Amino acid sequence: MKRYILTGAPGAGKTAILRWLECDGYTVVEEAATDVIALQQAQGEPEPWTKPSFVEAIVALQRRREEQAAALPGAVQIYDRSPVCTYALATYLGHAVSPALSRELERIRARQIYEKKVFFVQNLGFVTPTDARRITFEESLRFERVHRDAYTSLGYECVAIAPGTLPDRVVAVKKQLEAAPTGW
Repeated sequence: MKRYILTGAPGAGKTAILRWLECDGYTVVEEAATDVIALQQAQGEPEPWTKPSFVEAIVALQRRREEQAAALPGAVQIYDRSPVCTYALATYLGHAVSPALSRELERIRARQIYEKKVFFVQNLGFVTPTDARRITFEESLRFERVHRDAYTSLGYECVAIAPGTLPDRVVAVKKQLEAAPTGW
């Protein structure tokens, strides 16, 4: 099983790329943070990211989804974010790296859960706010740097998916996937 991570700052266009790949038959494993935010907001917590337990909830859901994905079809899986993204988020928010997050980072490193080359979707030059995405474009640029630094510091290589049209970005990802058996 080859597990590839698709990541980037909020509003970079990851979800549109993932939906296209999914429609083309790739197995996509969903992001955890947005779902944790939606659930906790529905439970009456307007800004769940302000609590350190937020990171713990993301780590637990990511792990559960990764374990469940082992039963899904296909030799290639595309992950919408990973525990490295959760590490970047904790860093960005100023939360301490919890023991659970540290253990998960060690587990994915030791078991080589994810491919070392990560699709890093670059920002589009703007951010559209949502209930879960309350970040300015300037903040997203800082978050993008924190993300890239987190991946590189943990030994991953970020493959840039440049701004452009959705079809062009999908083609860029697919070219990398097709080249992976011999090129990676």
